[in-house]
Amino acid sequence: MNSPIMIACAHGTSSTQGAAEVNALRDAIAALRPGLDIREAYVDVQQPDLVDVVAGLPEGESAVVVPLLLSVGYHVKVDIAKAVKSRPGSAAAAPLGPDPRLAALLDQRLREAGVTDRDVIVLAAAGSSNPRAAVSVEELLGQLQELRTNRMVAAYGASAKPSVPDAVTMLREELEGGAGAGESAGADDVGGRVVIASYLLAPGYFHDQLAKAGADVVTEPLLPSPVLAEIALERYDAAVAKAAETATETPTEAPSNEPAAAPTEARSDAQEGGFFKAVRRFVTKYFPR
Repeated sequence: MNSPIMIACAHGTSSTQGAAEVNALRDAIAALRPGLDIREAYVDVQQPDLVDVVAGLPEGESAVVVPLLLSVGYHVKVDIAKAVKSRPGSAAAAPLGPDPRLAALLDQRLREAGVTDRDVIVLAAAGSSNPRAAVSVEELLGQLQELRTNRMVAAYGASAKPSVPDAVTMLREELEGGAGAGESAGADDVGGRVVIASYLLAPGYFHDQLAKAGADVVTEPLLPSPVLAEIALERYDAAVAKAAETATETPTEAPSNEPAAAPTEARSDAQEGGFFKAVRRFVTKYFPR
């Protein structure tokens, strides 16, 4: 085994187009890294469920779960963390965002939609009950603001505020010289449009809701784009390298008179040892000194 298995874990969707886009993303990852064993998994809506995929890994095989998600939220901190913890020898990578390349991709989507400097923008994310998700979105917003001069605010489809419809209403009032308008808002009677920048991976329920939020323009989701596959592989490589570093830093324990580990403990140790060995082989192959 040259490298740990990648479990490319998405949220899941009932949208046929959305599911196809995510599957195409996995194919793009495989094309960039021929020979890498990439498994499909989801935390909601679709099958196979992540827990089942992790539990079904071959004996002694190590794996890295790569969240095909845009921010740190409940699914990353709870669902994925729990699945990884259940399987010694597995690890979790960071989600795809925030990342300056995603901000550049959003800027590209805005340009494709004909957005001008006079328009105001709602950066629309799915939302999460985990406050760290909003921090990630705000970081991405800052990266996008470095690329454009538009008035922008972040908003969410669920579990966080402001909601996307509320943000659209607020910005429209600014454009019309109503409540909240003025120089402090940065958009005093500029005569532009309200645009929703869809910070979503693919078509699905949340993207469909954006069309009902009252904006003049809604951009397309991030997929398809080769950028997502590149980021996913970087997250995988970083997780593997971190595990290798941890394995290298682990001190060798002095001989002990303690009794031998129980069979289950020995099995866990063997799995973890297999993971670190796979990691070392992977690092040697792709990151030669």
